[in-house]
Amino acid sequence: MATVDKAVQCVVVTPERAVLDERVEFVALPMYDGELGVLPGRAPLIGRLGYGELRTRRGQVVQRFFVDGGFAQVRSNIVTVLTPRAQVAEEINPDVVVQALEATKTPAHSPKEQEEKLKAQERARGQLRVARHARGQS
Repeated sequence: MATVDKAVQCVVVTPERAVLDERVEFVALPMYDGELGVLPGRAPLIGRLGYGELRTRRGQVVQRFFVDGGFAQVRSNIVTVLTPRAQVAEEINPDVVVQALEATKTPAHSPKEQEEKLKAQERARGQLRVARHARGQS
């Protein structure tokens, strides 16, 4: 009888560095069209990430990260995340994010600029959610 591995390897990589490379029991990914939970034995897939909270759990320890889009691959109990930016939740400074959010509320001079401002607002709100979850705030 084959043994079942009770962990997945989660690897999060940005262009600058490897942010995470750990064995965990569960990974929640912020996919482009919703959240995806990954447990050991998950069928292979490749998907587009949205921006938001990536969570891992090992025992009672939950780690939270903000990821800013990219791609995820699940294969052979390895979750690989390629993202342009990933931040550990505890390293997000809510005051700085609020200032950045306020800066996006100035009037736009073109439809393209307006679209960029809206995306920046959504990302900033996502960062705030991740930071607040990590600090136990609602």
